Amino acid sequence: MGVIDILSRKKGVIVGDDVLRLFKYAREHEFAIPAVNVTSSSTTVAALEAARDSKSPIIIQVSQGGAAFFAGKGVSNEGQFASIQGSIAAAHYIRAIAPTYGIPIVLHTDHCAKKLLPWLDGMMAADEEYFKKHGEPLYSSHMIDLSEESKEENIAITKKYVERAAPMKQWIEMEIGITGGEEDGVDNTEVDNASLYTQPEDIYDVYAGLSSISPYFSIAAAFGNVHGVYKPGNVKLHPELLAKHQAYTKEKINCKDTKPLFLVFHGGSGSSKEEFTTAIKSGVVKVNLDTDLQYAYLCGVRDYVLKKKDYLATSVGNPEGDDKPNKKYFDPRVWVRDGEKTMVTRVKEALVDFNTANQL
Repeated sequence: MGVIDILSRKKGVIVGDDVLRLFKYAREHEFAIPAVNVTSSSTTVAALEAARDSKSPIIIQVSQGGAAFFAGKGVSNEGQFASIQGSIAAAHYIRAIAPTYGIPIVLHTDHCAKKLLPWLDGMMAADEEYFKKHGEPLYSSHMIDLSEESKEENIAITKKYVERAAPMKQWIEMEIGITGGEEDGVDNTEVDNASLYTQPEDIYDVYAGLSSISPYFSIAAAFGNVHGVYKPGNVKLHPELLAKHQAYTKEKINCKDTKPLFLVFHGGSGSSKEEFTTAIKSGVVKVNLDTDLQYAYLCGVRDYVLKKKDYLATSVGNPEGDDKPNKKYFDPRVWVRDGEKTMVTRVKEALVDFNTANQL
């Protein structure tokens, strides 16, 4: 039996109990699903292509900034307008194209800090409207990141959104403990080191607060994670701490399951295969990927431009003759595709690293 056998929907965007089944299966069989940040149709299809070729499920996610980019940088983001509209547009596009690739996809949104909650409110309003018509939310899941707030406020606000999401069986991911570094306009480069390591008691408090409302939630626990890529040795990850979180919660709730929590790995770019493996064995079912994939996409475009620079300097005229047209070289479908190819390769590498390849 594989992933596809346990899902009611075999391809396209999955929701509700299918998401829960997928994460349970991943936790039991010790693999994690890459969550790929997308900003366009091009980056979306690169992620889908890699997952299809690798026979893997995948998570496609948009951040607040990525959603605004999806809407277009010429659109005002006052009141999170561009981010809300871009998120809705991205969701409808992904829902339309995803079945073409024949694999199950979780449609997700990334880090939503307290100041960005109007963005989440706008998206959940769209979810509820979609739910009335189709019996499921527009997005499979959302992430609330109130890690900069006190634990008590973090849990209290998150509970309100879990209550709102529960009737739609919509998954909510929350973060406790801060992921360092800088990403998408959120700068945590100066946070106190102790904040980068969540304590087991804090994780249990989250579990106790949310599990009474809904089973559809996961926790991004900090264990030294940092956004971005840094020199080896500069980031002190301790994924072994995640096993302690599982053991503590197991003891507190007196359950048979050795891994009662669904955990998430943020700031994974540049991490070692060993660190990923340790985290996955400890119940991590989702790993965020952004920085590495941005660079991979760039590499394809960069290498193409450098290789063909003599054909790109003018629209007409190249080393083959002064009257030779260059349209076939500067056509965006050519150089954009080269970016997609290198991104596909990097996503496939992650699918192998996270033991996700060939799970379908």
